Amino acid sequence: MKCLRVGAAVCVVALGLLAGCGSRDVVDASGVPRLRAHAADAVDGKPRVALPRGPRSTFTPFRTTGEDGTQVVVTKWHGRKSGFTGDVWAWVPPQYHQRQYAKSGFPVLIALPGAYGYPFNYWAGAPFALEERIAEWSQQGKTLPFIVVMPVLNPGKRYYDGSDIPGQPKMGTWLTEDVPDFARANFRTYDSRDGWAFMGSSSGGFAALKAVLKEPGKFKAAIVNGPDTAPDSPMWQGHPAEMRANDPRHLARQLAARKGPQVYLAFELGSLEAAVPDVKRFIREYTGGPIHSTLFEIPDGVHSGHTYIQRMPESLHWISEQMQGPVPAG
Repeated sequence: MKCLRVGAAVCVVALGLLAGCGSRDVVDASGVPRLRAHAADAVDGKPRVALPRGPRSTFTPFRTTGEDGTQVVVTKWHGRKSGFTGDVWAWVPPQYHQRQYAKSGFPVLIALPGAYGYPFNYWAGAPFALEERIAEWSQQGKTLPFIVVMPVLNPGKRYYDGSDIPGQPKMGTWLTEDVPDFARANFRTYDSRDGWAFMGSSSGGFAALKAVLKEPGKFKAAIVNGPDTAPDSPMWQGHPAEMRANDPRHLARQLAARKGPQVYLAFELGSLEAAVPDVKRFIREYTGGPIHSTLFEIPDGVHSGHTYIQRMPESLHWISEQMQGPVPAG
C-alpha cells in the first residue's frame, strides 16, 4: 500500500523533521504502571550476557540526549552477510554506564522508520525524542532501558519490504542478521531472544512484523505501527514463491502450525488511517495461539510517527513485560 508509505514521509517531513524541529509531541505516560517482576530466559537464574565481540565501530556524535552526556551516535556498518553497507544510529540508556549494571546485558530495540527510511532514520532525531522518552520511562520503571539501534531501511529509495528480493540488496538479511551483529559487536546484549525486539512504522512496521514472524527464534517482540500486512514491492514481480515466503500472513500460519515459539506484537493504529480494516483483519485472522497481540488505537490519529509516539509508552511497557531487562550486581 504505497500511498500509506508515501503519506508517512510527507507527514514526517512536514510535521516533524522540518517544521517541528525544536518541538516535541506531548506524550502522557502517567497511566502506565511500573513493570511487574517476571521470569526470563536464564541459566542458573542468571541471564546469559553477551559481551561486545567486535569489531568495534568508530562512532560520530549525532545529538546529545541527556544532561548526563548520553548521545545518539552514528556509524557506517558493512553487513558481512548481506553485503550491504549503510548508516546505523545507536543510543544506550543512562543505566548502561552505571556501576551497578557494568556487567549486565541490555535489551535491544531495532527501530525502523516509515517511508523510505533512507538516507536517514527519523527515530534518531530530536522531534520524536524517542531516546529521551525511553530514558525517562525506564527510570520510572515503566519500560525497560533499551539499547536503540536505528539502521537505514530502503537504500536508493526503493521499497524492499525488509526482504531479500532476488537480484536486489539483501535487506532482510541486513535487518535480521547484520544489524544484530552490529549491536553484538559494540554493546553488552543478551544471547537469547528475550533481549531482542523490533519497532517500526509504516514500511518499517511491515519489516518489523515480518522479521519477528520469520525469525521467532531470534526476536521475541515487535511494536508494529500502521503497517502494511502483505508484501507489495513491485520488485517481487516474477518471484511469487519468494514473495509468499516473506508474507506475514503465511509466516503467521506457519508459526501457529508449529505452535511456537511465542511472539508478542503490539500494534499501534490511528483511527483515521486507511489501513484500519486491514490491520484489524490481520489481528483477527492471523494472531492467537503462540502469536500474542494487543492493539492500541489512537483516536483521530493519522498515518504518522506523531500519532504513534502518543502510545509508545504503552507499547514499550507491553513488550517490556515479555523481555529481559538489565540485572544489577548483587
